Amino acid sequence: MGAYSMEFTKMHGAGNDYVYVKASNISENWAQIAVKISDRHKGIGSDGLILAMPSEIADIKMRMFNSDGSEGEMCGNGIRCLVGFAIDQNLIATDQKSVLVETGAGILTVTPIRTKNEMTGATVSMGLPILSPSQIPVQIDSDKSPILDHELKIGSEQMRLSFVSMGNPHAISFIDDDVDLYPLTEIGPLVETNEIFPNKINFEIVNVINRSHLKVRVWERGSGITQACGTGACAVAVAAKLKGLIDDSCTISLPGGDLEISWVDNNEVKMTGPIEKVFSGIWK
Repeated sequence: MGAYSMEFTKMHGAGNDYVYVKASNISENWAQIAVKISDRHKGIGSDGLILAMPSEIADIKMRMFNSDGSEGEMCGNGIRCLVGFAIDQNLIATDQKSVLVETGAGILTVTPIRTKNEMTGATVSMGLPILSPSQIPVQIDSDKSPILDHELKIGSEQMRLSFVSMGNPHAISFIDDDVDLYPLTEIGPLVETNEIFPNKINFEIVNVINRSHLKVRVWERGSGITQACGTGACAVAVAAKLKGLIDDSCTISLPGGDLEISWVDNNEVKMTGPIEKVFSGIWK
C-alpha cells in the first residue's frame, strides 16, 4: 500500500463517517492523506481517516485523523466501525466476544453485536470520565471538579458550559431552544478555539426531552458539524447526570441516529450504537 494507491472501506456509525485503511507502522503523511480523502467534493468524503494498525498491547490499534488533518485521541463511533472493519479484513478473529483496542485514550473494550453472524453494532466500554479541569484540559481559575455551567462569553453570547473529557475534551451547553435552530456553524468554531482550551475542544448543545432522552448536536474539533459523536454523547450523558437531569441510562438522539449511553455507580461509561459499511474501493 502506498500513499497514492490504497485500499479503503468507508463506514459510518450513526452518520459519523470515516475512511478505514489497513496500515502498517511504516510512516506515511497520514495527516495530508486525511485532508485529501475527507474532501466531500474532490475526495472520498468523510469526517476523517481511521487506521487499523498492529498493536503490541491489544488486539488492534486505532489511529484517527480529523478532516483537517489533526490527530484525535479517540472516536466513539469510529472505534465501533474499526472493529467491524478489522473483522472483515481478518485482522482479528471473527468470533471474538470482546476486542481490546489501543487508542490515544488508552485500551478500550469493544463487544460486537451480531445479527445473523454479521456485526451490526457494538457496546464500547469508554472508560471513566475525566472531570478535573487540568486533565480535560481547561484553563480556568478553579481546581474543583466537576465544572458545571461555567460562565463564558463567546462572541456576543454569554454561555454556561460544562466540561468533560472522554479521552478527548468536550464543552456542553444545555439549552431550552430547539438545538435544530441553534447557530452552530457560527458559535461552534468560536467555542472550539477559545483561549481557555489549550488543545481546542468539541462542543455539544443539548435539549433535555425527559430523564431518559436527550437531543444533541455536535461541533467536532477539527471536523466541524458532524452527524454524531460517540465520545460527545458519553460526555453529554455524564454532564446531564451530574446536573441531576437524567438517571443512569439514556438515549442520545443525534442527527445521524441514536446512541444508548449508561453510567452506573461512577464506573465506566458504556456506549451502544450501530455500524454500517458504505462502500470499498481503491483511492489513488
